[in-house]
Order: sequence, then C-alpha cells, then structure tokens
Amino acid sequence: MSKIFRPKQKGFTLVELMIVIAIIGVLAAIAVPQYQLYRSRGFMATVRSDTKNFHTAVQAYIAENLRSDPRPVDTFGPTAVPDYPPARVSALVRIRVNSAGDVTGSHDALGGTYTIMGDGAVIDSLSVQ
Repeated sequence: MSKIFRPKQKGFTLVELMIVIAIIGVLAAIAVPQYQLYRSRGFMATVRSDTKNFHTAVQAYIAENLRSDPRPVDTFGPTAVPDYPPARVSALVRIRVNSAGDVTGSHDALGGTYTIMGDGAVIDSLSVQ
C-alpha cells in the first residue's frame, strides 16, 4: 500500500482560536467598565479644579473691586465673560456664580455639582450618571 504524503499542515485549530477569543472577551469585559470609571474620576477632578480656580478668581475680583454683590447668577462656558475675572474653564464644564460669591461647577457627563461657598465651605455632590 502506498501512503499519500501530504505536506505538513500549519495553523491553529478551531478550539485554539475559540479559547483565544474567549480570553479576549473576558479581558474586554473587565477593562471597559474600569475605563468608564477612570474617565468619570478624571471629569470629577476637572470640575473640582476649575471650580476652585474660578472661586479664587471671583474672590480676588471681589477684593480688588470692593464689591459685596459681584453679579447676579450667570453661567459661564469654556471662557469667562470679558468683564468678569479671567479664569479658564475646561470643555464641558459649566460654572455658575451667584450674588453671594458662591461658585458652582458641573460637567455635562456627570450628575450633581461641586459648590464652593463664599466663605470657603464645600458641597460636593458629583456622581457618575
């Protein structure tokens, strides 16, 4: 009987490929929620930082101009209104200043707000939506 010689076949079996796909799926299932949490913590840090910086600018503005009532409630976007203290605000962060000098920051991708009162007290209710 003559044997038919086939060249040595190379490649992966179906089972090996399925195992690799299953491992990648498990890793993705772990990584995606962690990535979302990481982004949310970054957004929260941005809101807190921008609000603190804006609060400092508002307090300096009040002190320099000797105004006890700096301005009615206003909302500022990525840049401050020209006649108000110049303070940079990150994208998607919203800052409000009320007449008592309280500064409230929020982010479009987060729930809640971060407020620094005129006397320096902090109210933090930021949360992931």
